Amino acid sequence: MTTITHHVIGQGGKYVAHLEGETAQGTLEWEPGAEQDGKEVRVATHTIVPKEIGGRGVAAELVARLVGDARDHDFKIDPRCSYVEKKFDENPDWSDLRA
Repeated sequence: MTTITHHVIGQGGKYVAHLEGETAQGTLEWEPGAEQDGKEVRVATHTIVPKEIGGRGVAAELVARLVGDARDHDFKIDPRCSYVEKKFDENPDWSDLRA
C-alpha cells in the first residue's frame, strides 16, 4: 500500500510516497510558476523514485496525486520534469491542466 503526503516547502512543495514496509520514499517536487488565466501554476521539476522501490508504479501514483490536486484546487501544471511531461502526453484528458 502506498500513502502519498503533500508538504509545502517555501513557495513550492513536495509529494512524498511512503510504501508500507519500506524506508525508501519516492518524491515529486514542484515550485511556483507564473499565473496563467488567473490560476496558480505549479511547475513539476523532479520525480525521483529510488531503485529499491522502482517498478511498482510509484512515480505514476505521484503524478496522479498532483493531477488530482490540480483538479480539486483549480491550479495548472507546467510539466518540466520529463516523466511528468511523458504522463501528460499519455493522458490527453489532462490537457486542460497543462500550463
